[in-house]
Amino acid sequence: MSPTHAMNNASSSSASASAGASSSASASASASAQPPQNTPQNTHYPDDLDDDPFGTGSHRDAAHHRHHASGHDNDDGNDDSDILRDDPLRDDLIEPLSFKRKQKQGLLSQPARLLSALTGGAGASPYSNSSSSSSSSNYRPTGSGSGSGITRLEGLAPSDGLHTNSSKDGVPLDWYVEGPGRRVGYEDLTAIDWIFEYTKERQRLRVLHSSAAGLLGYLQRLLDASQVWIILVLTGLAVGALAAAIDVTTDWLGDLKFGFCSTTDGGAFYLSKSFCCFGYDEHAMCGGWRSWSAALGITSPGGKWFIEYFFYLVLAILFALSASALVREYAIYAKHSGIPEIKTVLGGFIIRRFLGVWTLITKSLGLVLAVASGMWLGKEGPLVHVACCCANLFTKLFPNINNNEARKREVLSAAAASGISVAFGSPIGGVLFSLEQLSYYFPDKTMWQSFVCAMTAAVMLQAFDPFRSGKLVLYQVTYTSSWHGFELVPFVMLGILGGIYGGLFIKANMKVAQWKKSTTWLPGPVVQVVVVALLTALVNYPNNYMRAQSSELVSNLFSECSMLLDDQFGLCKTGAASAGTIVLLVFAAVLGFFLAAITFGLQIPAGIILPSMAIGALTGRATGIIMEIWQLNHPGFIAFRTCEPDIPCITPGTYAIIGAAAALAGVTRMTVSIVVIMFELTGALTYVLPIMVAVMMAKWVGDAFSRRGIYESWIHFNEYPFLDNSEEMQIPDIPASQIMTRIEDLVVLTATGHTITSLTAILDAHPYRGFPVVSDPRDAILLGYISRAELAYNLHTSTQPPRSLPPETEAFFAHQPLADPNTTLDLRPWMDQTPLTLPSRSRLHLAVSYFQKLGLRYVLFSDRGVLQGLLTKKDVWYVLNGAEETRRTGTGGDGGDGGGAPGMNGGVETGITREDGDGEQAGLLRGSVLDDLVSPGAETASIL
Repeated sequence: MSPTHAMNNASSSSASASAGASSSASASASASAQPPQNTPQNTHYPDDLDDDPFGTGSHRDAAHHRHHASGHDNDDGNDDSDILRDDPLRDDLIEPLSFKRKQKQGLLSQPARLLSALTGGAGASPYSNSSSSSSSSNYRPTGSGSGSGITRLEGLAPSDGLHTNSSKDGVPLDWYVEGPGRRVGYEDLTAIDWIFEYTKERQRLRVLHSSAAGLLGYLQRLLDASQVWIILVLTGLAVGALAAAIDVTTDWLGDLKFGFCSTTDGGAFYLSKSFCCFGYDEHAMCGGWRSWSAALGITSPGGKWFIEYFFYLVLAILFALSASALVREYAIYAKHSGIPEIKTVLGGFIIRRFLGVWTLITKSLGLVLAVASGMWLGKEGPLVHVACCCANLFTKLFPNINNNEARKREVLSAAAASGISVAFGSPIGGVLFSLEQLSYYFPDKTMWQSFVCAMTAAVMLQAFDPFRSGKLVLYQVTYTSSWHGFELVPFVMLGILGGIYGGLFIKANMKVAQWKKSTTWLPGPVVQVVVVALLTALVNYPNNYMRAQSSELVSNLFSECSMLLDDQFGLCKTGAASAGTIVLLVFAAVLGFFLAAITFGLQIPAGIILPSMAIGALTGRATGIIMEIWQLNHPGFIAFRTCEPDIPCITPGTYAIIGAAAALAGVTRMTVSIVVIMFELTGALTYVLPIMVAVMMAKWVGDAFSRRGIYESWIHFNEYPFLDNSEEMQIPDIPASQIMTRIEDLVVLTATGHTITSLTAILDAHPYRGFPVVSDPRDAILLGYISRAELAYNLHTSTQPPRSLPPETEAFFAHQPLADPNTTLDLRPWMDQTPLTLPSRSRLHLAVSYFQKLGLRYVLFSDRGVLQGLLTKKDVWYVLNGAEETRRTGTGGDGGDGGGAPGMNGGVETGITREDGDGEQAGLLRGSVLDDLVSPGAETASIL
């Protein structure tokens, strides 16, 4: 019995061997297998797909195809004399060969060296020799536009000239013999190769430093190093401007549900209530703001309440419907928070169009409409997605960064900090948020870059001053009073309540998401948004605390009564500290919990940070009022003896901010960044300790429910291949051989015996992302690994002009001294001949460390050079996330002859990560990604 879908790719590997499967896998027999249904036939994605709202793109022109084919012909057409032209052991050496290390010479050791360094002449650089100049001239930076429509990555190729001076003591390496291989890029929904990307960047820098000498070379290196900072500064400026525009527009549309600013008192229709009544201490005294009932001339109390309720309902539904329609028609990736996807992207996953221009536009406009609808969602999380979209847009200006996926992720990590910076007015909190929650790889330089980007965004937002109050966010407050020792008890209770809220909310939200996914009779996503918006508006309006925008509610709950000028909710008036107020606050918190649980996950831009803060602040304010009533009624209680007589002992606003911090920690499981964000919001250093205590308790209690926060839960729900690099992961203490795909279950390629036709048949028959290469079926000596993208690209370009090789052309993966390079296809330059390997007896913990620390796509297992099996990132993800072993009945045809995988007739597939015919695209994400790329309006709930 042999599986029909063994996973051989960097994202789609199988995990366990079939019992009794003992035959060696070979390429020639794999071609005889019947192709599975729905096999992707070389689907290609153009580079500008991020900018295409309808995903159609365009294929590269024929000239570019010919250019690539010509370059490929040059690579494969070199004879042995060209390959060995740099052999250091040849007879015509200019000077005797010596392996002694030459003594280093300083810049000032000779006067002539100083002059040559300033002028950029010979001797300015130790690399300035004939071979290095040839290397720099032949090196082609990474570009885009391969014939297959996949991003073109030249990488470390023999024709790049990087084979000279590439080893110790200047001995050249033959990259045909060993090397990481050339690349054509990454397909959609695949993992990146971190090691290759960083190696490619080091090679680029070496070529740059060797070719750039003197003052001009110094300027060239300076410009190259400044590219990252230009992107970060531009991103910060754009994010600050966008955040200010979103704040102003959201306030205006949110207030429009209640009335409008008339022109009779010098106002304008486009002004929000705060701007229309600017200068009034109390908005009730403002004559320029007119409610809808007053505008229609309705004076009866019942009529006024009904007409205002009607306008509130209609406009709330209209805004929510518009936001959902925008997302569905123009950018499906603009929905939801975006943080789970950003975490996955920063972990090394490719999601086309997720950070595109249309996603940026749709996310910004949809976020304004969604928040203005009054639904229980926030804009803080989506602002992180907006910031990353801005950074991705500016990286396109610099190909050196745009074409290196690893460097691009460092820029995105820094840009994410600016999103939190403008969302909370907390630059340092944004840096820590990116470090603690988002980034997979966060070196010291990325922290410095995050700091610069977050600071620039905050300065830009401060310059716009969207609220005309000097505050970066509406709910930024200050406290004049301190706290007392006895208040640690209610603070701890708030922390416990925050942890309980976080655990229950995650479970409720996931249950709703699973129910919607498994229920077939539910209406479409747009109708779902309209129904939830209607339900939210019906519930919100009668409750005074839920009627207002979440930011205004949080601002009033945080405020200290002595500092509050306009008491919109009556929290500071005489007699407000009563049981009725406590009941209303708790009731609003409970309703908000259920509304947020069904809202987070709809097809609109929505964050969970601000709703969690509002629910926690409502609970905290109620707790503060309880403490205030207790202290006023029993001032002689032993705990209240430390209170001063003429100063209010209890400040309910401080309980609100501590409750908000606890709720936020319970739902996101963040700690340090939340404390810093709350400190920057209040500016009160004395409240850092109570906030830390509450956050600590919320984290512990929340972890008792589940180790995953809300973002990790959505990553797990969507089955994104994200490996958390934290040390808290539970890794089974088993050998890696128990979950790897054994060689008898693999479809491998032999070194020789192939033609273009046979390799094309293998690609058509098997949807795997890559194939190990062995010497022969009997010995199975591991020679390397070739990805599907590189193999398909070479087979396609070799049959196109100018080479135009016939389909029966011989193709090989090993050195063939008698082969004619003009009539054969040598695939060695495109094969990774130095893949990372482990002994098959290695523990799973070691293999997982390889994937976590190095960001690998796959690991090959070999004993004494003999291939034993394959383990991929998806295998590890399934094992660590507790996925059950799946068993699917194979649908292959007859077994056929030729040494292929036997038992294809009705075989049962076993393993952890078996997939359907479409490989990763249908197996991992359980949805038709290709349909979504053609029509962004298609429903792809399984993707996000």
